[in-house]
Amino acid sequence: MTNPPTEDDQDVVDILVADHREVETLFVELETRQGTPEYRRQLVDVVIAELVRHAVAEEAYVYPTARKTLPDGDEIADHEITEHADAERTMKDLESLDPSDPRFDELLAHLTSTIRHHVQDEENELFPRLRAATAREELVELAAKVTAFKKVAPTRPHPDAPDHPPANKLLNPGTGMIDRLRDALSGRPTSMSELREKQQR
Repeated sequence: MTNPPTEDDQDVVDILVADHREVETLFVELETRQGTPEYRRQLVDVVIAELVRHAVAEEAYVYPTARKTLPDGDEIADHEITEHADAERTMKDLESLDPSDPRFDELLAHLTSTIRHHVQDEENELFPRLRAATAREELVELAAKVTAFKKVAPTRPHPDAPDHPPANKLLNPGTGMIDRLRDALSGRPTSMSELREKQQR
């Protein structure tokens, strides 16, 4: 039995697949419709923050690598970015809704199916091809860049923000800082650890 890769030797695909699994766990919990409306609202806030951080990191580093290394990289990257844009518009609509609003579950179901389709696309098509076409050292380097970028990335959907380098790399950290300030002032959780902490208070 092989040990899972440590943080130092994880490549970018390991990082992104771990993100996918984390979000899927949250989707499954939301689909049970358990918990108070307030808890479900906060769980959706965590999902949105996780998805936004993940998407902007992919747009800044992963898709440009696909464009560079895969013969149909432009086509694949454009397709993935279009899917991100659809998800981001849904998240924007979902962001302000109360769980008692009938549209809440409707939009959540749309978001869940959009993301599951996107994950399947990436894990079956893009990721294996990226690993085959890119040097291991570059993939490990990309993992470090993606991890660092997610720490300064926005936590809220900004459907009109640029989604191609260099503009997204320049603007996202500033937007992220404003988002984190808004999150702190409003008490909005952006990770499961923050949400658990909130529950224990």
